[in-house]
Amino acid sequence: MTVGRVERVTLDDVAASAGVSRATASRALTGSGPASAAVQERVKAAAEQLGFTPNQAAQALASKRAPASDKTRAIALVIPEPTAQDMTDRFVTGMIAGMAEALRSTNFRQLLVVVHPDDPPEKTASLVNPGFVDGAIVLSHQLTVPVDRALDRDIVPTVYVGRPRQRETTVMYVDVDNWLGARQATRRLIERGAKKIGCIAGPSEIPAVQDRTSGWNAGLREAGYEPGPIVSAAFSRAGGAEAMRQMLDNEFDAVFVQSDMMAVGAIQVLTKAGRTVGTDPLIVSFDDSDVARLISPRLTSVTNPPAELSLRASRMLLRVLDSDQEPGVVKPDIITPALVIRESG
Repeated sequence: MTVGRVERVTLDDVAASAGVSRATASRALTGSGPASAAVQERVKAAAEQLGFTPNQAAQALASKRAPASDKTRAIALVIPEPTAQDMTDRFVTGMIAGMAEALRSTNFRQLLVVVHPDDPPEKTASLVNPGFVDGAIVLSHQLTVPVDRALDRDIVPTVYVGRPRQRETTVMYVDVDNWLGARQATRRLIERGAKKIGCIAGPSEIPAVQDRTSGWNAGLREAGYEPGPIVSAAFSRAGGAEAMRQMLDNEFDAVFVQSDMMAVGAIQVLTKAGRTVGTDPLIVSFDDSDVARLISPRLTSVTNPPAELSLRASRMLLRVLDSDQEPGVVKPDIITPALVIRESG
């Protein structure tokens, strides 16, 4: 007689049976975070029915923690792919400021978790587990596969700033409407009389880049125009400069540049080539960062407010932590961008 192998019951099985997320099931079983009495009862009943025994190490960890009313809680701000430039970038500093404002009147602490793309998933997972934080805010446009794999474990409730590359229907996120902003930028160039509108885009695997490129195309189609040249490059001044050097071999009278920093590099190349930005060609960019107001000519740019995005992400997470709401039912919070008109386009 052959005896079949008995499948081990997992926390995912318990969560599915109870109709909650893996993170909520973990909190309900270990007491590692907020979970209503009704949810705890449902999860524990599912665990008992399935014969699931929580990991002894997790139980020991939970038993050593102070009660929720006595402990100082923490939320992680996860910044993937750091470089010296990234950590002084206006978007990152804005994220820190927005989260600090959201947590100022709460008893949550803000913890900065810096993750390198070469870090193993286990290391990242250990920094965003219930033993250290109750939730996480993640800057998603810099996510790498190892980091995304670690966060995919749903260890704690997580809100992404920027539409994530995968699972956008089941995770919580806030974002600016990148498609609409790019369409606004393109329509502005058309209104200024441009006929051949190129695009300097960021890395194609980033959802924001995909949305901005799609919005650029939509604006052109609505006007009956064919797309001009498009070049992809890194979201940096050097990336914008290299992209413009490639674009100079093509005909264009306007360019939609997908970030202000890229536009700075592009303008430097255009100026060196003897062209006058603001007339030949027109340029509209994205982000409306400080550099948009400091460069000459000043950039017409679409708003992308990091502090507001982080503030909204933090408040979304706090609502979930306070209510036990499941991530799958939380609707994305999408900010409508504005076009700030200046001399470049």
